[in-house]
Amino acid sequence: MQARKIITPHRASESSAGGDVRYFRSALQDSRKVWAILCTLGATCPDVGFAHPQPQPPAEAQPESETAADSKSSEADSKSSEADSKSSEADSKSSEADSKSSEADSKSSEADSKSSEADSKSSEADSKSSEADSKSSEADSKSSEADSKSSEADSKSSEAETRAQTATPTDSKGKAKPRARPRSKKDDDENDPQLIEEPVSLETVEVVGRETDLIGLTQSASQGVVGQNQFKYRPLLRVGELVEVVPGMLATQHSGTGKANQYFLRGFNLDHGTDFATWVDGVPMNLPTNAHGQGYMDLNSIIPELVDRVEYGKGPYYAEMGDFSAAGYAYMHTKHRLPQGFVNFTGGEYNYYRTVAANSNELGPGDLLYAASVNFYDGPWQRPMDLNQFNGMLRYTIDKEDWGLSVIAKGYNSRWYATNQIPEALVLENQLDLYGTMNRSDGGNTNRYSLSTNLWSRGESSKSEVNLYLAYYDLDLYSDFTYFLEHPQRGDQILQGEHRWYYGGTASQTWFNNLFGTNMENSVGLQIRHDQIGGLELANTQWREVFNIVSRDNVSETSIGMYFKNETFWMEKFKTIAGLRNDIFVFNVDSQLTPLNSGNRNASMVSPKLSVVFGPWADTEFFVNLGYGFHSNDARGTVESVNPNNGDPAHAVTPMVRSKGAEIGARTQYIPGLNSTLAFWFLHTASELVFTGDAGTTEPTGPGNRYGVEWANYYQPTDWLTLDADLAFTKSYYTDLPSGENSIPNSVGNVITSGATVQMPYGFWSTLRLRHFSNVPLNEAGTVFLGDTTLVNFGLGWQEENIKLTLDLFNIFDSRANDIAYYYQYRLQNQPLEGVEGKTIHPVEPRMLRGSITISF
Repeated sequence: MQARKIITPHRASESSAGGDVRYFRSALQDSRKVWAILCTLGATCPDVGFAHPQPQPPAEAQPESETAADSKSSEADSKSSEADSKSSEADSKSSEADSKSSEADSKSSEADSKSSEADSKSSEADSKSSEADSKSSEADSKSSEADSKSSEADSKSSEAETRAQTATPTDSKGKAKPRARPRSKKDDDENDPQLIEEPVSLETVEVVGRETDLIGLTQSASQGVVGQNQFKYRPLLRVGELVEVVPGMLATQHSGTGKANQYFLRGFNLDHGTDFATWVDGVPMNLPTNAHGQGYMDLNSIIPELVDRVEYGKGPYYAEMGDFSAAGYAYMHTKHRLPQGFVNFTGGEYNYYRTVAANSNELGPGDLLYAASVNFYDGPWQRPMDLNQFNGMLRYTIDKEDWGLSVIAKGYNSRWYATNQIPEALVLENQLDLYGTMNRSDGGNTNRYSLSTNLWSRGESSKSEVNLYLAYYDLDLYSDFTYFLEHPQRGDQILQGEHRWYYGGTASQTWFNNLFGTNMENSVGLQIRHDQIGGLELANTQWREVFNIVSRDNVSETSIGMYFKNETFWMEKFKTIAGLRNDIFVFNVDSQLTPLNSGNRNASMVSPKLSVVFGPWADTEFFVNLGYGFHSNDARGTVESVNPNNGDPAHAVTPMVRSKGAEIGARTQYIPGLNSTLAFWFLHTASELVFTGDAGTTEPTGPGNRYGVEWANYYQPTDWLTLDADLAFTKSYYTDLPSGENSIPNSVGNVITSGATVQMPYGFWSTLRLRHFSNVPLNEAGTVFLGDTTLVNFGLGWQEENIKLTLDLFNIFDSRANDIAYYYQYRLQNQPLEGVEGKTIHPVEPRMLRGSITISF
């Protein structure tokens, strides 16, 4: 699959040529190949809604009048001669000859009127480019007779112009494309642009990351792309922190490393994935109707060194996005091939050991990539984690001129002991160590295996993509959150288990159209997924021995999503992206212990989306986004009529929960080297999902509102220094509770992340990163808070030829702050039977040092 590197041609104008000249002026002033360089510039656009910037070609000319055309042609010829004179030995003679060339051009008005279309620097588009170029060459030849010293340069300029004007859009392999899209106009343009109908040349370049120019190519200020260039220098304490490359997002942990992380974004306690959708190589990672939490998203099956890039977006504004994407989404893509094979070994404090080996080879028409990793870790906990984690990946990729194919197989196995959250009161009273545990047998084991294939193709006026996947997943999770509240003698440890097969696919088709002179893209998509879940179990256990089964269900869940998206370029600085999405869910629950909780349920929901993009002006564009989204609820809850814990009557929940959001934002690159976005957003959800300790899972509550501001910055002032700083501030509250009693528990109010990376001489580099979050209420009254958490990590590395050495120092100030905290009812053995409400905490890991060596071959 040519994943997310699909070209969507852009229409060029005089402004785009002027803008590109402005960006590359210093590099082009002394070059004789100005026009040849400009004519190779282009752009690409991925499926998820934005394009990665490519060099843009010069626009073709569209004459305004014969007089203006003659003037422009003479001015261009004069500049061309001036450029030639700079490279000649006789500067003064060449300049004088060039003036004569300009005069000759003015006198030959008939020839110049035809050659004006050949001027790619100051002209716009013209549908008759081939004829114009031919006449432009003839005119330049006449001009060269007046100046024999500049004739050779003029001929080269004419030849370059001819190539620029007669070219058509191409994909990454050079195949022609039929359509074009308007390109932004820079502020220093002097004349109003006129759109052209002929397409222009495009060329694909590799996606880099946050430094990539996304002006004119995104649907919202909250979309972006992060490449290997960013996170290869980022010290990673755990794999789940990969999502922290999304500005404003946090990944914490309240249990062992083998369990999915706890995620936070835009005021959401996403628990383990609800309301944030993630795909890895086209395979959805969120698990509906999961034993532990709705939308459970375990990213531990990823090998970070093989992640090529992460494309992300926030808010419910994207037609391609369905379940679990109200807060945002992330597409993660692994590498197709490696420049060199490598073996990496990492060792650190608390018995941390990890080894990764990967390589790729050409095989037939494609590339075969293979990799494996193993990780062992005890952690600082009094009960050693004893993590045993194994990952494997096999990928075969074919990238052809107009089609591509990939087949990917992955495997993951993990087992561990967990230290869950503990009562803060016991720590404050010195009755329990900060890294102590309430139950030494908590932990779990899990497996994930997947097989997927991606196929893409491109025709003259359309593109197509198909993705199919099959995955197996199982989980046995032992947790003790309330200690002795429900079972005073045996304790409250629970087992949450399941094993599932899930399979499905996506298909999309995009047509490049022009209606009444207006360029547009029309896309349709189909997404189908089926989950077959067996042994979905909740049981009471003591030291991992089951003594009571609360519920055991078999669940069949099918979802179908269909969408239509239209992207129309109404004017050069105005476009709209409108989408309409329909999702259908079919639930079938077979309760083996409580037949009254068996049943079928169907639901559907239509979600309209709209984005409006203005600009750019001064390398700044503006966005207005509106959209509806949703998340599905646990299938068991949609048919439940009896509480399985006590037999009391229960009310079924709605299968799909509506959300709606709006956003205004801006993206700017006005300051050279600085990519900056600013977004003001609002999001309403019809029902919140919050963690409940007695059930060890999430339960639906009332509706809530969230609003906030996000400011993301990425700055490269020099080749050796990179700075980034992301700030997110959010207000969250229930709408059905009175003021002062309507805080949403575990909604994060403030998130600040920043970093600096320095490239030093002799192959050395260093990085320093700060991560801060605060203003996190733990109860509705807003009287108990998590506290402020600030972590600083440092990395130092050296690389020479085939050897790379790295030292990572985590939590350099040895903070003892909370990684996560909750406030709920629990009971210790010496407390009243009804228990107490209290704060439970899970600390950040203490200062630790890890070192690694990588050998390439």
